[in-house]
Amino acid sequence: MTTDPAVRTLDRVDRQLLALLQSDGRLTVAELARTVNLTLTPCIERVRRLERDGYIEGYFARLSPRHLGQPLLAFTEVTLDHAAPDVIQAFREAVQRVEEISECHLVAGGFDFLIKARVRDMDDYRRVLGDHIASVRGVRHTQTYFVLEEVKSTHALPIRGSESARQPGAAAARAGARPKAGRRRR
Repeated sequence: MTTDPAVRTLDRVDRQLLALLQSDGRLTVAELARTVNLTLTPCIERVRRLERDGYIEGYFARLSPRHLGQPLLAFTEVTLDHAAPDVIQAFREAVQRVEEISECHLVAGGFDFLIKARVRDMDDYRRVLGDHIASVRGVRHTQTYFVLEEVKSTHALPIRGSESARQPGAAAARAGARPKAGRRRR
């Protein structure tokens, strides 16, 4: 019988491995094994299991939008004429083809979709909005918010387990750190 990975409890070592790989996906297996106090083979097996079970969806490099000429970040609320399945599907398909759109979420509330887009400048955004968002059949209204400052931007997810976050040493364990010598964890 297969356990649903969303329900399966991760142990301390699994959480350490996830935290380490989330902060630096280029760590070697030897570095991972050394940090979590495993030998190479069990470490490799754990990472492969975390990949197979879907905890690790892939590895990527975080690129600089400024260096790539896309410093302007915009969030756009999109309201559709009506929430018919064919209208929603047409919009989903349309946004998949727009490389400037990095995220698109179907949401509950006063509008239907929330889009995150990175562009070169206002002219570039106006082109994306006019040619690829507002022109999609069924789009009734858009409202855009331009980011003045990215206060927090991270891909990191909190990695929680059965241990309480308030438990001494839990934060260090989640981050992959070893307790300092001479200190005992309770």
